[in-house]
Amino acid sequence: MLPQFLVPEITVREAGTGSAIDLGGEPCEAVTLTLGLTRIIEQECIDVTISGSADGTNWVLVAAFPQKFYCGTYQLALDLSNRPEIKYLRAHWQVARWGKGDPKPLFGVYLFAEEIRSRMAMASGY
Repeated sequence: MLPQFLVPEITVREAGTGSAIDLGGEPCEAVTLTLGLTRIIEQECIDVTISGSADGTNWVLVAAFPQKFYCGTYQLALDLSNRPEIKYLRAHWQVARWGKGDPKPLFGVYLFAEEIRSRMAMASGY
């Protein structure tokens, strides 16, 4: 059920996968995904992808953020109108670091999902 964090704020030092979230009983047509990078060091990058599933077992790629190098808040609209079978979402990330210093990446990351229909209804007072 949305709105919900796909990834609550965490420190990331290696590749990983977040927990699956349930979109609820009714098909979700569109979702706004908000990626927050709250901590980062120089000469590193993060790739964040979103997978969807009908059963929570078999996953398919449904969205990807462009590769990120800087702190900030980034949004991505995910259109699920042609994918009514998608009942679950989860995030996956890959990280890389190059150059001098500690070779291990370091990111502060969160990822929030919100149904677009809900946002418009709330803004209009319904």
